[in-house]
Amino acid sequence: MPPTRPVLALSLLAVLPAAGAAELTAVHCGQLFDARNGRLVADRTVVIEGDRIRSVQPGRTGVEGARIVDLSGHTCMPGWTDLHVHITQESSPARYAEGFRLNPEHFAFRAVGYAERTLLAGFTTVRDLGGTIALALRDAIAQGQIKGPRIHAAGKSIATTGGHADPTNGYNRELSAALGAPGPTEGVANGAEQARQAVRQRYKDGSDLIKITATGGVLSYARSGDGPQFTEAEVRAVVETAKDYGYHVAAHAHGKEGMRRAILAGVTTIEHGTYMDEEIFRLMKQHGTWYVPTISAGRFVAEKAKIDGYYPEIVRPKAARIGAQIQDTFARAHRAGVKIAFGTDAGVSYHGDNADEFVFMVEAGMAPAEALRTATIHAAQVLGTEDEQGTLEPGKLADIVAVPGNPLEDITLVRKVDFVMKDGVVYRQP
Repeated sequence: MPPTRPVLALSLLAVLPAAGAAELTAVHCGQLFDARNGRLVADRTVVIEGDRIRSVQPGRTGVEGARIVDLSGHTCMPGWTDLHVHITQESSPARYAEGFRLNPEHFAFRAVGYAERTLLAGFTTVRDLGGTIALALRDAIAQGQIKGPRIHAAGKSIATTGGHADPTNGYNRELSAALGAPGPTEGVANGAEQARQAVRQRYKDGSDLIKITATGGVLSYARSGDGPQFTEAEVRAVVETAKDYGYHVAAHAHGKEGMRRAILAGVTTIEHGTYMDEEIFRLMKQHGTWYVPTISAGRFVAEKAKIDGYYPEIVRPKAARIGAQIQDTFARAHRAGVKIAFGTDAGVSYHGDNADEFVFMVEAGMAPAEALRTATIHAAQVLGTEDEQGTLEPGKLADIVAVPGNPLEDITLVRKVDFVMKDGVVYRQP
């Protein structure tokens, strides 16, 4: 594994500032993506002081005392954000058995590699939607102990009994009896009062947001992948309590009725949204609800469902049926004018392949510039971090990703990231 501190290329070492001098970096970009307006501007220099952008200037501007990063053949963009990852796990035929064999430490050490892989793919921020290990990983990255993206962590997802995020799904009677029925502390709530308690427990745990599983899911050990699993009153209790703590709510949802209840109750995002229709599109536009499509996960599980033994037999038909539909749902939602932000469900698919989502979006009819906006300014709007992220402007965090060539002409270039800066620190470069 690479060293835990970023290593600058030897060609840059000669222009590092002397000890004690202001830490300045001038990044010369052949083109810069203006995420606010969805267009490219030619020949810009981004001047970085510490972890912030000090200025963005036309041309190849020289800055006294600054180290120079020459990306004149590249397009520079704001660091990308993936709003739906599971950074502490990754798809494998052994996944279902590992929960009984491995300890949390095993998953934590794996997560270190997943986090670095995600960062080097150009994703400087992620929203982790389910898993308590991500809370500790978030803190370790923020403290500079390991390399990875900035993490907004939901902690344990909130489910109903037998719901998609009930941690005891698939257990036999003996094991279930020994462990007892999970409750709000474990993220399982039935009724409005328990829903409020589950949110408060996430606050106690140190979560940054709330995730609920409003419908069944594809990979849970249960038959239904789309039936509603919360009443509207329960979702309202979650949303109202979350607002008390400054949280937004992400709702995993495949089926229409579960989405309808979640939207009316005021969730911020609908994740997956497989069985959306015109009524749901209208409700989302009316309530300002964001859609996070996760096409990558849909395509991944549909493909793996063809392999004997990759998923349990109770899961396999759901993966084949639901996964294959998400890209078409995305296309219809985009045409309908629903607000869309970027998310992959990485962990269900492979970490580091997150940028494939851009390609899938463009295949489904979205313009390349708009696809890039979903992972920059739109994602920042979902997170409420527009003052910090989403555009390359003075005062923003110095998160920059660059690819060779012009991604608005060839969106597949997003798979060729060769420069990544987060908080003013270079983690990858040509």
